[in-house]
Amino acid sequence: MATQRKHLVKDFNPHITCYICKGYLIKPTTVTECLHTFCKTCIVQHFEESNDCPRCGNQVHETNPLEMLRLDNTLEEIIFKLVPGLREQELQREIEFWKKNKPQENGQGVCGSLLVEMARMSGGVLEQGSREYESPKAEKPKVDEEGDENQDDKDYHRSDPQIAICLDCLRNNGQSGDNIVKGLMKKFIRCSTRVTVGTIKKFLSLKLKLPSSYELDVLCNGEIMGKDHTMEFIYMTRWRLRGENFRCQNCSSSQVCSQDGTFYQSYPMVLQYRPRIDFG
Repeated sequence: MATQRKHLVKDFNPHITCYICKGYLIKPTTVTECLHTFCKTCIVQHFEESNDCPRCGNQVHETNPLEMLRLDNTLEEIIFKLVPGLREQELQREIEFWKKNKPQENGQGVCGSLLVEMARMSGGVLEQGSREYESPKAEKPKVDEEGDENQDDKDYHRSDPQIAICLDCLRNNGQSGDNIVKGLMKKFIRCSTRVTVGTIKKFLSLKLKLPSSYELDVLCNGEIMGKDHTMEFIYMTRWRLRGENFRCQNCSSSQVCSQDGTFYQSYPMVLQYRPRIDFG
């Protein structure tokens, strides 16, 4: 009878440890472009400084690499089964972190929910001081009278750097679709610099009441912008660097003027939209 070969946990370490922190993968998150996996916290912090994969060096995304991340819940469960006590240790660390950084009254909030989760996992009651946390069957978030979940801070990116944009309709001399795509009554908007071209297209479709299947091109200085380009990226790489977008303070000329005035950048940034042209 063949003997069964036993494997040690360390035999699997190359597959279940994070390349960045060298520890076991916590909330393993995979980069969809290259399929390398890291701790969620590690890779999110890395993408604050770089758009490249820390393992292979390939560019993950031109402007927003966080869009290319996916949680791997299956791998997380495998790791928790391979490493005894890892799940409980991580939950305890989260509890201690929230106690120090975000204390809540009467044990509620994040800390309380983590204790409830530990109680659910242990299948009974978890004691902490004089309080007991029982495992609930199901808990649903409280909904206010308007149907929205209660949130302390609804920022909606208002604290982000803002940018003013002019949305101009680009006419194409009788091209099919010109009668559908019209100019906006109010073409000046102010939004977060993190807004993408894709969001601008949705905004235009809503305002112009276009069919859901109708597609638009958004251009800056005559160049079609990708749907993932942010307003900040377009401003820095397309609008700011174009010479004719500067005007003389004295005569508003875009060329070198005789009055030797100071040149300033014309504002707001102008984006043009038109019916999508199929070059195929």
